[in-house]
Amino acid sequence: MTEQEQSKRIAGPDYLVAGRYRLRSKLGSGGMGAVWLAQDTLLHREVAIKQVTSTAGLTEEAAQELRARAMREGRIAAKLSHDHAIAMYDVALEHGDPWLVMEYLPSRSMAQALNVTETLPPLQVAQIGAQVADALVDAHEAGIVHRDIKPGNILIADRGRAAGTVKISDFGISRAKSDATPTQSGVITGTPAYFAPEVARGGDPTEASDVFSLGATLYTATEGQPPFGIDEDSIALLHRVAKAEIMRPVKSAEITDALLHMLEPDPSRRPTMSEARDLLASLAAGAGGNLSYVLDSPLLEADGTVPFWARRGAAGGQVRRSNRLPTSTIAGLPAVDQNVPLGNVPRPGPRVPGPPSLAVNPAAPAPSRRSVPTPPMALVLTLIAIAAIAVVVLTIALITM
Repeated sequence: MTEQEQSKRIAGPDYLVAGRYRLRSKLGSGGMGAVWLAQDTLLHREVAIKQVTSTAGLTEEAAQELRARAMREGRIAAKLSHDHAIAMYDVALEHGDPWLVMEYLPSRSMAQALNVTETLPPLQVAQIGAQVADALVDAHEAGIVHRDIKPGNILIADRGRAAGTVKISDFGISRAKSDATPTQSGVITGTPAYFAPEVARGGDPTEASDVFSLGATLYTATEGQPPFGIDEDSIALLHRVAKAEIMRPVKSAEITDALLHMLEPDPSRRPTMSEARDLLASLAAGAGGNLSYVLDSPLLEADGTVPFWARRGAAGGQVRRSNRLPTSTIAGLPAVDQNVPLGNVPRPGPRVPGPPSLAVNPAAPAPSRRSVPTPPMALVLTLIAIAAIAVVVLTIALITM
């Protein structure tokens, strides 16, 4: 049997990978291949197994690069063990191609949730962000930069004992500082809508750019679209990102300042990932709240249920195509001009309170044309006093008659 024939056999359910992992159903697909739900026949548990794009038909050099990239992902992800990160279990070889075996979390991604509801509640988003940041703190301490933080890579368990658990997934294009694999100069990889400005300008991703990408992801959850908007033209979007001119947040409420701090154009002015975690956890906990509880507890409503937008089978209204979140990961896109000046994050201006007597409630309904204006209180009191005096005078007159 040729390599191509062997590859075709792997395309369907019930195939046994590496004599151990039996494919059941496809969970999704992306630039690096397909992800399957599989049964580990040795340990009798469900796993997610990533089928790296087949090397059939590739040159030997290209095939080796693909295999090396998959093995690199496996090694990097295996370095990280955290309650809020998808665990890497194994790298299985099938006909020379690596398959990545990972923890399976029955879940809905933040991107899927935003196709159910337009925006997510800011304080719930703060808790999600704090838990993801906690995992990324460990990743950064292990020398790992994720490089592709986006709504599609943040999972919320939607059922079972793990319901409400938040995890960051897909370290497919992440990089360890010790990784000596050369990269092509001037080429960037990732999802442009969540890039940090310095990455769009061709700079190397760093821990600070992960902070920006997490901020952009949380901004998307509360605002309903990424900070630089949505554009199918990746080059046009990259130019906007490079200028660092985000749209002012208007729906993020209590977490607005935290998001703006994470979205600072200058990487040196952004918080570290641990500072971002603590800031978001404090907001989610509220005054006098327990930060450890926020970081360790599942995302649940007051009645102990998963939020409706994260529940299995939840469906919302029809989402217009123009409002769908960008989810594609691109590779080999040239960076934009290094000389594009960085912009400033637009911040809300200072609040200038007006005189209390002139305060107007814009939500108050306009008076009806048929309504009768209420007389001033002073006039009412005066009329009452005149009426009382008249009664007294009339009484005295009657007595003296």
